[in-house]
Amino acid sequence: RRYIDRHIVPALGCIGLRRLRPHHIEALYDRLLHPRDGRAALAPKTVYEIHLIIRGALGDAVRRGLVSRNVALVAHAPRQRSIPKVEQPCWTAEELCAFLRVAAGHRFFAALWVAASTGMRRGELLGLRWGDFDEGAATISVNRGLLAIDYELHETRGKTRHARRRIDLDPTTVSVLTAWGSWQAVEQGAAGIETAGWMFSTGGGGPIHPHSMSQTFERIARRAGVPVIRLHGLRHTHATLLISAGVPVKVVSERLGHATPTYTIGTYQHVLPGMQADAARVFERLVSLGAPPAEQPSEKSEKTREKRRKNTA
Repeated sequence: RRYIDRHIVPALGCIGLRRLRPHHIEALYDRLLHPRDGRAALAPKTVYEIHLIIRGALGDAVRRGLVSRNVALVAHAPRQRSIPKVEQPCWTAEELCAFLRVAAGHRFFAALWVAASTGMRRGELLGLRWGDFDEGAATISVNRGLLAIDYELHETRGKTRHARRRIDLDPTTVSVLTAWGSWQAVEQGAAGIETAGWMFSTGGGGPIHPHSMSQTFERIARRAGVPVIRLHGLRHTHATLLISAGVPVKVVSERLGHATPTYTIGTYQHVLPGMQADAARVFERLVSLGAPPAEQPSEKSEKTREKRRKNTA
């Protein structure tokens, strides 16, 4: 809606649907990528998303018989392959520990701890219910997401079809969740609030708004004196630390809910060069230890070779 109101309608809204041509759309993309009025240029990825909106709307117009062809299919737009991949900012293990120490005691501490220890997306984290937590098996299931659209909360089935997954938890995370659940039950019982089953809730028992969680995260990060990153950076920190520690990429991919390990490798390829050097040194040690020792020349073999040299002479 923001893209439509700010960019598409002001540029194309005055052009009749049947009079719309590819050069009209290309001119819009050029103005967004290279503004001449002092405005900030949009990223190629953003312009490509605007292109997808226009292409989808004109596709609906073709199916309804309003126009005979989709001119957006002809217009040149930034391609995904031309969009450079940006290394996602994350924390070191020391910075993450410093952040968690400062966050201890805050109402959102349990949620932030789970985000750091599982790599969940923000919506997945806030969409958790207590029925998703299996204390005995030390697992947590991601079955839904909680998104804010125009500041209103909406449940979704996850960002992708691979988002629904089960994540193994460490004993410390299980203890944090158990303690938080006991505290939450006492709080809601004392206030006479009928629980709605949300794992992470406000004082009134309702779900936490995603914007509130992100703002709290940034405030705690500033107090901790660590580089301020987005809440989504906890997900990148989780993956980067695991891969750096030698955890197989396949396992990390399953924890994050990626479609394939290939996507995980492409996203965190900045971690792999050092690991490849370590792998080369490991192989060198294995070969060195497994190689047979060099044979030392015996006294008898030396005399034999000396006799052969004399006979040849």
